[in-house]
Amino acid sequence: MDNFFVLKLLDVFKPLFLKMGVDYRTMRRILQVKLTMDQRRKPTVFNQSRKKKDKPEKNEFFKSLWMYGFFGLMLIPFLFLKDNYLFQVSILFSIFMFIIMTTLISDFSSVLLDLRDKSVLATKPVNSKTVSMAKLLHVTIYMLYITLATTLIPLLVSLFFKGIMFTLLFLVSFALADIFIIAFTALLYLFILRYFDGEKLKDIINYVQIALTVGMMIGYQVVARSFELVNLDYTIDFAWWQLLLPPMWFGGLFDVLLGGGRSIGSMILTTLAVLGPVVSIIVYLKMIPDFERNLQKLSSQTGKKKASNKWKLFRSMPMLVSKDELPFFRFARIMMKNERDFKLKVYPSLGFAVVIPFVFMFNSYSIMSFEEFRASGYYLTIYSIMLVIPTSVIMLAHSGSYKGSWIYQVAPVKKLGLINKAALKAFLFQLFLPLFLLVSVMFSFLFGVRIVDDLIAILMAALIYTAVCFLAGGKELAFSQPFDAVQQSGDIKVFLLFLIIPVFVGLHFLALKLPFGVAGYAILMFAVNWGLWRMLK
Repeated sequence: MDNFFVLKLLDVFKPLFLKMGVDYRTMRRILQVKLTMDQRRKPTVFNQSRKKKDKPEKNEFFKSLWMYGFFGLMLIPFLFLKDNYLFQVSILFSIFMFIIMTTLISDFSSVLLDLRDKSVLATKPVNSKTVSMAKLLHVTIYMLYITLATTLIPLLVSLFFKGIMFTLLFLVSFALADIFIIAFTALLYLFILRYFDGEKLKDIINYVQIALTVGMMIGYQVVARSFELVNLDYTIDFAWWQLLLPPMWFGGLFDVLLGGGRSIGSMILTTLAVLGPVVSIIVYLKMIPDFERNLQKLSSQTGKKKASNKWKLFRSMPMLVSKDELPFFRFARIMMKNERDFKLKVYPSLGFAVVIPFVFMFNSYSIMSFEEFRASGYYLTIYSIMLVIPTSVIMLAHSGSYKGSWIYQVAPVKKLGLINKAALKAFLFQLFLPLFLLVSVMFSFLFGVRIVDDLIAILMAALIYTAVCFLAGGKELAFSQPFDAVQQSGDIKVFLLFLIIPVFVGLHFLALKLPFGVAGYAILMFAVNWGLWRMLK
């Protein structure tokens, strides 16, 4: 096995781990195995050539880091704001912590909550603290890679334009923020594990992940609105609730150490910036045995509800789901409902999709009256709900039980394409349509029934976008590929698919300029849907 450079760096802290009661040698070997396995990716079963099958794939995680570098470019403009450190650093860390938190929730929760190594390690003389520390460091290593990719360019820019002291404090603050995010998430999972069990526990975890994603998005807006623009300078009236916003902790740290701020609010925020991460990780380390003990509840099947027969609608409406597709439609719906890894990776993005249209919309609402807002075309921000589609469609090909996909080859199916078509329809009915209808109802209250035809056109565009995302993907059979705990969903393919959404918005905006344009646009979208979905194979 490779002796990774990061493990050599970890050796420097060996005395610290030993003092904490961790079997360092065992922990290092577990971590070495995990990192080695991350580099050995199983090739796709149905799509790869024999030559590719004979070669292990490289760790796809590192191919996606450029995307985080692109996200990091969003931080740079805030470095050039007037030296109001409390404002610029608070906003900058709001963006940074949102990126890191959503990545941790969607891509690494499955690592923190992993039970698969229990069958091997539980039979060995390895204490739970050692196992959990290896798991925590496994996640931390990849989070640090993501942090470095996100912040490398901003750090270089700050070095040239802000000086060495700002850059060093910047670097330390990013590390503290990472520690706090990881420890806070783990402690939250520990709280849930302690008070729930079985299927209820799994559902609660998914709800909390959605809530965290939504909370981070709303928190970013709250931080921005904590400041008031006065004579082209940002001021703040300190309030107790601002202590609950971690990005402002780091704004206070910069304000005190570099900006000379000596207000009580800034001093308290600075204290929290240091103590928050330190205390949270110490508490988590002390709670590790409790975490591992309660983690076993995830394997419990108590409280599982018996599936009911809900398919009469689809039997009576074959234009929605054909008779041949119905068994696979039911199968895909059950998999999406019960596949824990799928829910860990996809469900948090659903919460993001609900919030983001309102964020875009209310950013504009602050500069106009309610009457002007109600008569405007800002309801087109609902197109942003389509951001959930590319990742979800790609994840449909993955499952923790992917080895069972051999059944597709022996099933009496003339066209295997029916499986994917049914899975796409199951995604739309199970996940996307309820989300779309919820947001549509709220938008209808805000903008009135005049937007009903617009909502129909947007729904038709979303159906087209779903088909396009599938056709642009690898077209692997549904649930036939293994999950990759460290593989990121935000690769170049997803990024390029995101760029299609503004095209739909542009076409809809042009339709608004024409008499009966929206109705014509909706009819056109329906016709394209009819042809495109018939092409899916």
